[in-house]
Amino acid sequence: MKIVAIIQARMGSTRLPRKVLMELIGEPLLAHVVKRTGRAKTISNIVVATTVKQMDDVIVQLCQQNGWLCFRGDEQDVLDRYYQAAVEYQADVIVRITSDCPLIDPEIIDRVVGEYLKNPSLDYVSNTLAPRTFPRGLDVEVVSFAALKCAWKEDNNHEWREHVTPYIYRHPEKFSIGTVVNDKDLSYMRWTVDTSEDLDFVLRIYEHFRHDRFSWKEVLALLEKHPEWLEINRHIKQRQVP
Repeated sequence: MKIVAIIQARMGSTRLPRKVLMELIGEPLLAHVVKRTGRAKTISNIVVATTVKQMDDVIVQLCQQNGWLCFRGDEQDVLDRYYQAAVEYQADVIVRITSDCPLIDPEIIDRVVGEYLKNPSLDYVSNTLAPRTFPRGLDVEVVSFAALKCAWKEDNNHEWREHVTPYIYRHPEKFSIGTVVNDKDLSYMRWTVDTSEDLDFVLRIYEHFRHDRFSWKEVLALLEKHPEWLEINRHIKQRQVP
């Protein structure tokens, strides 16, 4: 079974343009996302899925420089980008990761993939559905190729297609859905990067460790010592999936 992590990345972020190339301890944010994802034991391949727009040529160049697999597709129809990338790289299972998650954790990726593999009847598993219990920024979605293909064919909602998976998890009568929850509700924590405040928060963590091999549990321990860091971006409102 070929389990492919597809990391969507583009330069044209609306709230923090060019964030994927912003520097964290000497490397682009995207590099840390790729490396941390790559430490998951369940992943066969990683593909960076960017767009065909000229501004995203730099992402392709970064992939080439680092030997990362890369795919270019539609900017707005991200579902199509994922589906075409999955076809290109012959994925049986797709793990959706977004490039604004430089604290993504291989242990959590393996946990969500493991839940999917444990039950052959499942079409989709994530740690993002209600009740959300993980910090925002540790988001992992796992979907079968068959379910992704079905959504690609049937989803006529352009806003849903931008977010890839809503058609699947909003049709539980059609797809078998699984969820992974943490034993403690940490959903109030914001570890994703969508604004300058988010970047400031993540920089504090990276500058403390000076490497990217730390675990999410080490981040939790660090935040127990520096609870004031959580106030840096607590006020930021997450864009809601329509």
